[in-house]
Amino acid sequence: MTTALISHTDCIFHENGDPYHPESPKRIGAITDRLISSGVDWIIRHYDADPASREQLERAHAPAYVQRVFDSAPQGQDAILLDGDTGMNRYSLSAALHAAGAAVMGVDMVMKQQHRNVFCAIRPPGHHAGRSGAAGFCIFNNVAIGCLHALEQHGLKRVAIIDFDVHHGDGTEEIVRNDPRILFCSSFQHPYYPYCGADSHYPNVVNLPMRAGTRGPEWRAQVEQHWLPRLHDFRPELIMVSAGFDSHLEDEMGGFGLVEADYTWITRKLCEISAKYGQGRLVSCLEGGYDLSSLARSVTVHVKEMAEY
Repeated sequence: MTTALISHTDCIFHENGDPYHPESPKRIGAITDRLISSGVDWIIRHYDADPASREQLERAHAPAYVQRVFDSAPQGQDAILLDGDTGMNRYSLSAALHAAGAAVMGVDMVMKQQHRNVFCAIRPPGHHAGRSGAAGFCIFNNVAIGCLHALEQHGLKRVAIIDFDVHHGDGTEEIVRNDPRILFCSSFQHPYYPYCGADSHYPNVVNLPMRAGTRGPEWRAQVEQHWLPRLHDFRPELIMVSAGFDSHLEDEMGGFGLVEADYTWITRKLCEISAKYGQGRLVSCLEGGYDLSSLARSVTVHVKEMAEY
């Protein structure tokens, strides 16, 4: 079974209202160009995302918040702000619905054994969006929506969410904390935006706050010590990934020092665990990554490892 890549055109047209905003439409183009030039594009299969339904959104988000997003969506040329750094233009509602829908569609694909694993090349990202609000460039929490769809629609009992973005997935934690069906593992720079996560003590949350300047060997050691044993104990039937590549050494959005080899390593580890306990089912969703070159290279090695595992 080949690896699937799911995206949608409106994910390219979504803008936050500022031409210099770091969460740029150019991110998707950079990824596409690198996948083609590296030859990885030829070993994956492409799909257009379907939009998420209100029912799917409301498994993760309060109905009043979902309605506010729909009501706020611009119809004309002017952009609006949902919070201080999360904007919407006239394409953003569709982009957000298709980003969340890509995660749902990816879950359906791996559950039906159409594909062993899936990468969702989507924007806006999702892991800062909480139950009742947008934050950090995120409108709907794509990974949480996909995870809850797997549990409710497909009847899974154990789903793991892995988040290696340089920023803590605070919205995801808020949505899934204390749910014993979900194991949430997040590594992140601390102290740093969103300035939380270091003191979390939820039984299903494994947070790894790390200092600025953390490089691959230290990060890998922490993952091996804290994440991997919990994942093996949990025996996930599906792994969802919040794939944030702003933890790269070249990405000035954060202060981590990971490189492509580190993303290859964690992808292989997660594929091994998903093969052992979940028939290889893994759905990865793009989160951060704002330096276009390192983002494109990192996504390419991530997808290549998934496709070749």
